[in-house]
Amino acid sequence: MFRNLAKIGRSASFSQAPQNLKTSTVHLQPVRAMSALPNYKFETLKVTSPKEFVYEVTLNRPDALNSMNKEFWYEVPACFNQISTDTNCRAVVITGSGRLFTAGLDLSSIAEVVAFEEDEDVARRSMKIMPTIRDFQKTFTAIEKCNKPVIAAIHNACIGGGVDLITSCDIRYCTKDAFFQIKEVDIGLAADVGTLQRLPKIVGNDSLVRELVYTARRFQSDEALSFGLVSRVFPNRDACVSGAIEMAELIASKSPVAVTGSKVNMVYSRDHGVQEGLDFIAVWNQGMLQSEDVMKAAMASMQKETPKFSKL
Repeated sequence: MFRNLAKIGRSASFSQAPQNLKTSTVHLQPVRAMSALPNYKFETLKVTSPKEFVYEVTLNRPDALNSMNKEFWYEVPACFNQISTDTNCRAVVITGSGRLFTAGLDLSSIAEVVAFEEDEDVARRSMKIMPTIRDFQKTFTAIEKCNKPVIAAIHNACIGGGVDLITSCDIRYCTKDAFFQIKEVDIGLAADVGTLQRLPKIVGNDSLVRELVYTARRFQSDEALSFGLVSRVFPNRDACVSGAIEMAELIASKSPVAVTGSKVNMVYSRDHGVQEGLDFIAVWNQGMLQSEDVMKAAMASMQKETPKFSKL
């Protein structure tokens, strides 16, 4: 399998524009000019702060259709692990630069990761490849485990690894011209970094998920909205990103203790039984109910004022 991937990687890539790709270029308004935050320096990502306590993480390889090269797989977890403990951030928006959100896996870059000697024993090759697969899985798990809610603002194409990425986010918005494709079977692979595990729990329709996975067929924004992959559809990229930032700003205005606790417990409960989830949040809240945020929220409500919460 990996020999074939290496051969494909030398001649093809998800980052090549799909045939008949319709872009949203004609709809775009001038992109907001913001400087990258100095503490977040990456080759494949740009991190800015469009609003107080809101960070925007932009997939920043527009010339390569934001395809996911080797650097990307290690920069994403580094970025979101840092954001998770950054007291100046309470909510995150993920966007894509250029004409589409992401074309998915960059095979030409990934091929070198799975390169091996032709006469090497298959068991030894496999043991060398396994850590890389695990590392790539951790890339999007870092988004899911980030203490801050993450909103994906998707425009135009979201292919292959892009679906893995957005299913690790808390909230997903897209543009009207957006389309999605679980592409892996078309290159002879089973998706192995999150889609097969997360998408069924998001959609709740096992038959539909299997259809999309087995066939790699495209589905459009209206279908994605109908079965719950996205919760809102916007006319163009600018409106989508603005809507996501507005929602992130609203989330950031809430108690960071309450929001973080809600995210941690929702992720835990998704993967455990009801009683386990109840036990987990009981232990969690025995400490968090003593937070000053509870009293601040109550007092602000009684006085009809907007509460102001301290940084975590």
